[in-house]
This record gives sequence, C-alpha cells and structure tokens, in this order.
Amino acid sequence: MRPLLYGDRALLIECVDPEQVAALHAEIRRRRAAGLLLRFDDLVPAELTLLIDGLDDPAAFAADLAEWELEPVSPVQQGNPPAAVLSVPVVYDGADLEYVADLWQISPAEAISVHSGFEYLVAFCGFAPGFAYLTGLPQQYQLPRRTTPRTAVPAGSVAVAGPYTGVYPQPSPGGWHLLGRTDAPLWDLGRPEPALLAPGTRVRFQVRES
Repeated sequence: MRPLLYGDRALLIECVDPEQVAALHAEIRRRRAAGLLLRFDDLVPAELTLLIDGLDDPAAFAADLAEWELEPVSPVQQGNPPAAVLSVPVVYDGADLEYVADLWQISPAEAISVHSGFEYLVAFCGFAPGFAYLTGLPQQYQLPRRTTPRTAVPAGSVAVAGPYTGVYPQPSPGGWHLLGRTDAPLWDLGRPEPALLAPGTRVRFQVRES
C-alpha cells in the first residue's frame, strides 16, 4: 500500500489489487466500529485506491497504517446465505442471457443457477449514483464488455462484465451483458444511505419469476 496526502485532510491509499482494497476497507470499518480510530468524515473505495477524507492528521494516520496487518476478506462461497446478506430479487430474462450462457457453454437455466449461486461483495460504487461494482463471480465466468455498448440500458438491469456484476440504478448507456432485472430500490435520497448497494455490503441474487 502507498498512502498519499490528498489535500489538507485526506489520504489516498494506492493498493496493489482489488483484494487489498477490500481488506483495507473492511479493516478500517472494523476499527472504526470498535472505536480504535480517530474521527474521519468519509471512506471511498475504488478499484485500486481508497480515499479517507476528513482526517485531522492524515500524516499520523498514514504512519499508523504502515503497522497494520490486513486479513484478506473471506472468499465468497456457494450455499445458503447468512442472515446478514442482502437478498436482491432478480427476474433472469435479460437480452444477453442466452449469449452469456453460450459463452459459458451451459444452458440459460444453468447460467441463472451459476449467477444466483454465489455470494457477492460490493467493492465500490461509481459510473452513476448507486451503481455498485460487485465481486464474487469466479474467473471462469468473467467476460469482456460488449464490443458495442448499448445507448440505453433500462433501470434495474443486472449485468456482468469483467470480474464484476452490476445493477443499473437509472436508465443509462452501458456496455455490460444483461442477465436480468430487479425492482429493488437501488437509489433513494430519502434514506440515510441513498445507495442500497453500498461498499462492503454482502449480496445474493434471488431468482424470481416474472
């Protein structure tokens, strides 16, 4: 990890891979919940960085960080979801379901079972308000983005690209492969945390009939 001063009251921490970002994010949240950290205002993970904003003494935090030993985030498992996992209902009727199933060399029904059979972790948010990048899809199922992005993807679309699953909170352009749709309230400014899928949230996709 490489901490960089980011203005007067923030640190931008560069990590070697997304797994280190996830481990650091989890450790900061754990220490904060236990009252082991000084106050800060915001924690913003990205794919290879983590921003800690609102620090009174960023340099002191960076020095302390150098002594931390990070525990890797437990790998996601197949099986029954624990109670703490957020369940997101999905109708798997996406425009790219058959195409994805063909690339995975399985049937569409099997593709649904594969995608809904894993637990996911919200690694970070970006692209649009409430758009979450979820890790947990094994490497053998990871696909490149579409060669030609769509100019409009419906809100609630559940899609995959690269190592991530994403859910589109609003209609927008997009180049991911569409597997299905959900009517879960992904972005609501009336909630204390507007994003339903906030970083650190564990998620499973629950198959729902149309």
